[in-house]
Amino acid sequence: MTDDRDVTAQLNARGDVAVVVPAAGAGVRLGPGAPKALRLLEGEPLLVHAIRRTAAAPSVRMIVVAAPPAEVEAVHDLLSPVAPVTVVAGGAERQDSVAAALAVVPDDVGIVLVHDAARCLAPAELFERVAAAVRDGADAVIPALPVVDTIKEVAADGTVLGTVDRSVLRAVQTPQGFRAGTLRAAHAAAADSHTDDAGAVEKLGRPVLCVPGSDFALKITRPIDLALATHLLKLSE
Repeated sequence: MTDDRDVTAQLNARGDVAVVVPAAGAGVRLGPGAPKALRLLEGEPLLVHAIRRTAAAPSVRMIVVAAPPAEVEAVHDLLSPVAPVTVVAGGAERQDSVAAALAVVPDDVGIVLVHDAARCLAPAELFERVAAAVRDGADAVIPALPVVDTIKEVAADGTVLGTVDRSVLRAVQTPQGFRAGTLRAAHAAAADSHTDDAGAVEKLGRPVLCVPGSDFALKITRPIDLALATHLLKLSE
């Protein structure tokens, strides 16, 4: 029986989606070691897991990874057995990496998804859900989950100021989807550093739509997240 990990995915040449993956971050909260996207999950880098699931989305025509500048060739060699990818040098900040990747997306690709490699278990159907909402007319789309914890507003001295109504709150995930022109305009207009592309679109005055997220799209930021991701990986196989 052939293991899916041994098969190079083929992207859809007629697809209307490009996926940009900024993967140049250091990931200091995971502790010392390789860049975050290259940390291992069950023997494979997070980035490999992420690209494998990205490539499984039927609408995806192109995947662009922004890698640490010193690792561009190594990242390309790592990912080429997984799926056809374009690898560019990332920047000092996340938005610099997104901009570098966006610069190589052809003008005839109408939808761009921006995806964090740290959310490496996000399933292909989540990519399709986000892309479909953009295709249906939204300028910007974010997958999100309801907040389940009680949220308190707290003063600098630790005094509780009040309880926030969690019914109107959402925990935002990636991939975030955009009309290509909207995302380019947001980056061109951005005066301040931002870690969320949808936030840059909000500053343009454009509406951002939420669609249901996925429990599998958790962000691997701390060592405990790796343990949880290991369990979710086994559930998804």
